[in-house]
Amino acid sequence: MSAVLQATERKEIPGSELKKMRNNGQIPAVVYGAKVENRPVFISSADLTKTLRSVGRNGVFSLDMDGSKQDVILSDYQEDVMKKEIIHVDFLAVDKSSKITVDVRLALVGYAAGVKDGGVMQQPLHQLSVTTTAENIPPQIEVDITNLQVGESLYVRDIPTMGMTINHEESEVVASILPPKVEEEINAGEQQEGGHPNEEEGRETEPQGKE
Repeated sequence: MSAVLQATERKEIPGSELKKMRNNGQIPAVVYGAKVENRPVFISSADLTKTLRSVGRNGVFSLDMDGSKQDVILSDYQEDVMKKEIIHVDFLAVDKSSKITVDVRLALVGYAAGVKDGGVMQQPLHQLSVTTTAENIPPQIEVDITNLQVGESLYVRDIPTMGMTINHEESEVVASILPPKVEEEINAGEQQEGGHPNEEEGRETEPQGKE
């Protein structure tokens, strides 16, 4: 039985009233999808947090909109940067058996042999765009780096697909281990042309979402 998040219909209200509802823990949200009309609702911030802890960032759960239930996933959200609070949410209505495209976190697992030998781990890719059924979306995709040696790399082609289509070039690097000398030269500003190869990109990007 999937988790259920309660929602109430949201009508046009003044900005002052919206601010008051946010202060009371209510977040404005919208439900959309190919087979449903856009529907604005309010949800409880605490209940949303509890639901996502239960099903995961890409998990499917049921949104109960005044008695009408719809399977959804969290598609996108807006956050108050100062308060670190979610202030608006987009839910994508899904059919569990239909395929959709989402971004899934990529997690490196294990302690690489090359790092033990003094090499420096690089992870240029922190999430993967995958296409799969809604019920088959994993919380994260794990890649074992235990046997990765200095000078070696892992590529998208090395990742088990688990019934998913990975929407990246097979030759794209997932992780690599630089020799210590190369890392020192990069840090010293040598062999460096535009950009920082040792700088990890963040993963705060959303598929087809708003900035």
